[in-house]
Amino acid sequence: MDENAENIEAGATDYTGLTTNLVSAYVSNNRVPPAELPALIASMYAALGGLGRGDATQAPPTQKMTAAQIRKSITPDALISFIDGKPYKTLKRHLTGNGITVEQYCERFGLPRDYPMTAASYSEMRAGLARSLGLGQRRRKAVPEAADLSETTSEKPKRAGRPRKAKDAAEA
Repeated sequence: MDENAENIEAGATDYTGLTTNLVSAYVSNNRVPPAELPALIASMYAALGGLGRGDATQAPPTQKMTAAQIRKSITPDALISFIDGKPYKTLKRHLTGNGITVEQYCERFGLPRDYPMTAASYSEMRAGLARSLGLGQRRRKAVPEAADLSETTSEKPKRAGRPRKAKDAAEA
């Protein structure tokens, strides 16, 4: 059993040995200028040390926004994201691109439940487009037509009879 395996089994971590092994494996498969080796070793050592502390698994801190900041983030043409400060017509696609849900976003920044996820002008434009295409009118038009049909047709349509056999046809 080698020295690193013994240290891991004992619960102690030898970051220097692990760093040496990882850097040597990386350098054997990739071209690295000699001037960049110290930076590579330092960053690898820091990354290994950070794994033991568990800093990467902690949730981002909750930032409560003031009412003025929330009002300022809502404009008629766009919503300003608290993540990157950029304007968006809809926030949902931006949030999923950043790997969080709408609920997580509202909780993280202390936003109210009725915080819009779509800009007002964009919603109006989409609603106008839907109205011009006649979307949502089918059910309203279908109800009167069904009432008219029930008044005009009171009986079921007659079904064609079975074909008669030759013997029955001769008798008739």
